[in-house]
Amino acid sequence: MQKSILITGGARSGKSQLAERMALRSTGCAVYIATAEAHDSEMAERIAAHRARRGAEWRDIAAPTDLVGALRASDGAHNPDDDPRLVDCLTLWLSNLMLAGADWRAKGSALVDCVARQSAPVIFVTNEVGGGIVPENRLAREFRDAAGWLNQQVAHACDEVWLSVAGYPVKVKPNEHSF
Repeated sequence: MQKSILITGGARSGKSQLAERMALRSTGCAVYIATAEAHDSEMAERIAAHRARRGAEWRDIAAPTDLVGALRASDGAHNPDDDPRLVDCLTLWLSNLMLAGADWRAKGSALVDCVARQSAPVIFVTNEVGGGIVPENRLAREFRDAAGWLNQQVAHACDEVWLSVAGYPVKVKPNEHSF
């Protein structure tokens, strides 16, 4: 497995399942860094379904806003087997930051800087939000623009980028010299 991978795609495109398979491939165990928070019963059910799909080979870390801290804490001495980490997902993390009034651009830049310093593999899942119409309201447009910026920055920092379409993965960035 490569050092860092970004997997993007639309809603329900198979991104998370692809990321889970990739994460378990090398050691059979992995760390799941979750950015979602259960603010209502429907989201609690979604989180429970994700957990039910994963087995005992996963160690969970909640990181709704401190993603860089979670990556640092799950790397190196805290992860002696160098088990891959799966971050699911960047767009929920971005939403959490924006709704909290945090400087999402500074946090995104810190994340990009952190990616290069990881010793254990890391896989990021994110939503591709720029393929539709221009959103009707300002907050939705700001989110779309911020997600596009964040996805581009993380994609550039990662060794590989994959697009998941209807459950089928397509490799978008095979190596750093492909541009």
